[in-house]
Amino acid sequence: MIGKVRARVLPASQRRSLDELTQDLDLSFGDTTSKRSAFWTMLTLSSVIASGGVLTDSTATVIGAMIIAPLSTPIMGIALGSVKRRRTGSAKVVLLACLLVTAVGMAMSVVLPSDYDLLSNSQISSRTSPGLMDLIAALATGFAGAVALARRDVAAVLPGVAIAISLVPPLAVAGVCLGQMSGWLALGALVLFVSNLFALVFGGMVVFASLGYGVEADKAAGRPARRAYAAMILLFALVFIPLTANTVITLLLNTWTGRTKDAAEQWLADVPGASVTSVDATSRTMHVHVRSPGDLPPVKFLLDRLEGRIPDGIPVVVDASRGQRIDAGVVGG
Repeated sequence: MIGKVRARVLPASQRRSLDELTQDLDLSFGDTTSKRSAFWTMLTLSSVIASGGVLTDSTATVIGAMIIAPLSTPIMGIALGSVKRRRTGSAKVVLLACLLVTAVGMAMSVVLPSDYDLLSNSQISSRTSPGLMDLIAALATGFAGAVALARRDVAAVLPGVAIAISLVPPLAVAGVCLGQMSGWLALGALVLFVSNLFALVFGGMVVFASLGYGVEADKAAGRPARRAYAAMILLFALVFIPLTANTVITLLLNTWTGRTKDAAEQWLADVPGASVTSVDATSRTMHVHVRSPGDLPPVKFLLDRLEGRIPDGIPVVVDASRGQRIDAGVVGG
């Protein structure tokens, strides 16, 4: 059964060899000088463009930066190296790349005024509160990227862009937030990056192992199959455990967000024409976005309704459509 599925996903005639994959994904294999020169040059330029897109709140600019971002190479290199059980240095490259992108974001954030509201920028607000769909999308991207790399008839550039979109913008946002001394927003962006990173590596490992590259590498190295399978299980566990923990945290946040929205709708029930447009958890704070033609009820009633529904100590902010912003206080305070 597994063989039939593998044949449908990757026909033998289109299967790239292990050596070909290694040549493309391992920056320490082959002409390392040329590979690394191209990687760092394009990553630096894409970081500048991505940071500029974040600062100007331009989705088109951010996507344009991802077209030239080469970060998919070491990410999938980690997945392939894990399956082969061989150190490739890809993890070190990814770490240094993270530092570079974050530093560029910090450097370019100096153009922002000191009173700039970071959450008013959609490029920032959308990447500082990770959601379950972000995780699902990253997993699917990891699967797609690995399959595309393993097939001869599928261009790897588009999955590479998708992988870059999952990773480079959150890092640029983290840099911008750090440059503006907003540590919690930066932490939210970094959490999104780390969860996406684990999801992409996990997806790549699953595909490469399922397509038999791990077994092929073990045979070439003369390693016993039983030990290879035990090592593979351990590697999957190392990636899967933090991925599962992040999923649980994300589900909890989604649950608390839903409960906050229900409480806010009850809070506004007696106000004609008032409605809750959205609720999001950003920087340890619940932001309740409402639309109301008249005055809002006392926010203390909202906090009272939230007691017992979400953990105590969470700050609540109400953002009204007329530009009014109310710091309601903390739940249970």
